[in-house]
Amino acid sequence: MPELPEVHALVTDLGRRLTGQVVERFDVLSFSALKTFSPPASSLAGQVVRGVERHGKFLDLRIGEVHLVMHLARAGWMRWREGPPPASSGRPGKSALAARLVMAGDDAAVAPGSGLDITEAGTKKSLAIYLVTDVNEVPGISRLGPDPLDPAFTLEVFAGILGSSGRAQIKGVLRNQSNIAGIGNAYSDEILHTARMSPFKPSAMSDEETGQLYDALQSTLRGALARADGLAASELKKEKKLGMQVHGRVGEACPVCGDTVRQVIFHDSTLQYCPTCQTGGKLLADRVLSRLLK
Repeated sequence: MPELPEVHALVTDLGRRLTGQVVERFDVLSFSALKTFSPPASSLAGQVVRGVERHGKFLDLRIGEVHLVMHLARAGWMRWREGPPPASSGRPGKSALAARLVMAGDDAAVAPGSGLDITEAGTKKSLAIYLVTDVNEVPGISRLGPDPLDPAFTLEVFAGILGSSGRAQIKGVLRNQSNIAGIGNAYSDEILHTARMSPFKPSAMSDEETGQLYDALQSTLRGALARADGLAASELKKEKKLGMQVHGRVGEACPVCGDTVRQVIFHDSTLQYCPTCQTGGKLLADRVLSRLLK
């Protein structure tokens, strides 16, 4: 799932390609992905792309007076296509292609027919596309908490979020988009590993621990941004995976202490952690492992 650093890099890449360009058409091939009915997709034809922005994990293409907003969810992605799409591609329900933005290409920067292919792999479809005149019409955006890269996101703001969360597990607090916008499963694992904290630690913590976690959050996200800076969309997935210390690395050696990275499996997701760095050597309860040991 793309999180704040990847979506930020997509904004940079697509902003460079699309800003000032004219849309030829916007084709929706997965009708379940389109969550709005007005304005219609046809309203984008002939309009100029005015800019590309980010709201948490939401990507926002400002086209004329309309916002084309996308949340790529767990298995969605996009790629830039040079030149017109193949005539045989894009049949509804027959491929991973969910939508396609085709550009008129009326100058040397973009060839006619070039554009953006939005795809979603797998059978569980969660990709969401919205066409709205006000981004706050998108429910997920209207509920977003503060952006952790905004200068206004200070240590005091962060401490207030933790304080209001009581004894909720810190992993869930970091992932809750109403608390902090843009952090998902992967980067919450990485932040907690950097902070040397258990994902099950209660969010009520000392001032020293709060400062430690805040610094880890900032360094993790800003480090990921720096690594993704200047990369095209096609390179971001690989860069994200290479930059991970524990997430997605179960069974491998922790790069900090050499202990084996472990995981906890839930019904719809997993988390990864290092016992030595984060839990004092204790293995966290795992439903699958617990069942095997009975």
